[in-house]
Amino acid sequence: MLTQAQILQEFITLWVVIDPIGTLPVFLAVTVGLSAAARREVALKAIATAFGVLLFFILVGQIVLEALGLSLGAFQIAGGLVLLLFSLQMIFGEAKPEAEINSITSNSQRAIFPVAIPSIASPGAMLAVVILTDNDQVAVAHQVMTAGIMAVVLGFALVMMLLANPIYKVIGLAGASIISRVMGMILAAVAVDAMLSGLDRLGVIGANL
Repeated sequence: MLTQAQILQEFITLWVVIDPIGTLPVFLAVTVGLSAAARREVALKAIATAFGVLLFFILVGQIVLEALGLSLGAFQIAGGLVLLLFSLQMIFGEAKPEAEINSITSNSQRAIFPVAIPSIASPGAMLAVVILTDNDQVAVAHQVMTAGIMAVVLGFALVMMLLANPIYKVIGLAGASIISRVMGMILAAVAVDAMLSGLDRLGVIGANL
């Protein structure tokens, strides 16, 4: 069973990589002009799609790695590097809301792309759930709890999308950009920790580092 500290750590990690707040401007952009019922449908479909994608990575992500002959330590290092680059883009590059809004070309993409993928089920989120559910070190009960924590974070994302209009009126695009950069700083720390853990798993550094 997970301790309260572990639950909080996993919740923060998944919150950062899924970034429910950063999804708000994307959701508003792709649902502009739609009725309230249509916006609810888009939100539900996006969350269901993201949950299915991330659950797939929880169930078979590590199996695929092992079939390819890749160690989880190597994957942690590679995943941490990708997360670090992603976090640096969030901090120094275009903010997530601005970049993803600019990628929208038609309303036909609204539910699957870019709301579900890559805004909610981002590459960072896919990597994170695989690392958090290491089959070699994590019991099935732990994996189930991680999936539950992921579902809670996605639940928050759904609530935020359903309340998108009043929330966005308060924070605005500038507020969403600031929050996205703060999340990037936190994600950078998570990425460095993942790389150190991968190095430790491979025996490159001492366990006390």
